[in-house]
Amino acid sequence: METKEFTSRRVFMMSLPIFLELLLQLLVGNADQAMLSSYSQNSVGAVGNANQIINIAILVLNMLCTGATVLASQSLGAGDKRRVSVVSSVSALLVLLFGLLLSAVLLLFPEPLFRLISVPDTLIAEAAEYTRLVTLCLAVQGAYMLVCAILRSYGLVKEVLLTAVVMNTLNIGLNALLINGFCGFPRLGAAGAAISTDVSKVVGFALALVFLYKRTDARFLPRLLAKPFPVRELRSTLAISLPCGSETFSYQLSQLTIMKFVNRLGTAAINTKIYCYMMANAMYLYSVAIAQATQIVVGYLVGRNELGSVRARVWRSVLASIAVSESLNLLIYVFAAPIFGIFTQDPAIIALARQIILVEFALELGRSVNITMVRCLIAVGDVRFPVGAALFSTWFIAVGLGWLLGVHFGMGLVGLWIGMAADECFRGLLFMLRFRAGGWQRFAEKAQGTMYA
Repeated sequence: METKEFTSRRVFMMSLPIFLELLLQLLVGNADQAMLSSYSQNSVGAVGNANQIINIAILVLNMLCTGATVLASQSLGAGDKRRVSVVSSVSALLVLLFGLLLSAVLLLFPEPLFRLISVPDTLIAEAAEYTRLVTLCLAVQGAYMLVCAILRSYGLVKEVLLTAVVMNTLNIGLNALLINGFCGFPRLGAAGAAISTDVSKVVGFALALVFLYKRTDARFLPRLLAKPFPVRELRSTLAISLPCGSETFSYQLSQLTIMKFVNRLGTAAINTKIYCYMMANAMYLYSVAIAQATQIVVGYLVGRNELGSVRARVWRSVLASIAVSESLNLLIYVFAAPIFGIFTQDPAIIALARQIILVEFALELGRSVNITMVRCLIAVGDVRFPVGAALFSTWFIAVGLGWLLGVHFGMGLVGLWIGMAADECFRGLLFMLRFRAGGWQRFAEKAQGTMYA
């Protein structure tokens, strides 16, 4: 039986603002691509490839924030508010260090990275310029994600949504001015989109920080890192974040490898992939939202030592995730022509995109399970199994099978997508079997028992 605080209705109410926040980010991102497509199709390809690289850095920083979310939720569930500040301060130090390191790499070496993934020469200069400009505020973006993660741990998802509304509204407004040069502003194209991103992230971070200090007792305090240094919190954070970060890094490298295959297929395939990714983001958006809400709840339940409520909570979230993502997939498939017509009038791209969306039915089934299960397994401390499964499956199935079908047998983008769908379904089956077997419980008991060791 679920506790009163964590009924299905409560989880849904937590997931709704998270979903709206993610939806807003998606709509703004799609608006960016629509604005860029009216400016130049080459800019669409340049920014799409640049984001493949930038997303690696962002997701690594986000995994550090995942460690903070899990430990903060467990600490709040156990009633230890001081430990939340310790975890927050340690995580802030890690985000700063990793953010600066990743920024240095992206500022200095974007061109070699783009050549590594076979970006066409006509796109490299614009992609590199966009990458360097966005990277200037990469550490700020990491800090913003960390503050939002802590706010969510306190259940303050509406405050995070409000921050996202302000930040993304500013972003789209600046894009309108700077991409196409409206109202007398310079016409900067991809560079204008990057500047808009930087300015909006700085404003979003400042607003999120105000909410954190006004609505919670969590603090970023250097004195909490002084002697004695909180080694236990650092070790616990890294025990979650490093395996997750390595899995995320590996996954993004596999996506870059797949993008390298796509880049060899020509500009039409590149843009089709970018547009289909945008649609895929819409399909699994609620899966991410309910997974984040469920992860917070599971963290609380572990902190309270209420493991009996975890199983039912996770399965209900998985079923809800599947229902929503597949329903959205069906709508996008039925209305593929008018939807993709927003971005392009090329009939070949629209026809290919419709084939990809058909494969998405299988892909989203697996991904819905993966997104929820992985976050919940991490929340109970069972980190190594999902990481190991992902490292194997993404390279041997997504990349290997994708290359075999898409490149070797000449199926092109459809073959690559089938490989990715097989990867998601294989991992989804593994995670369901893992959770059903109950092996995660010993990790949850260990996390609860050693919280104050």
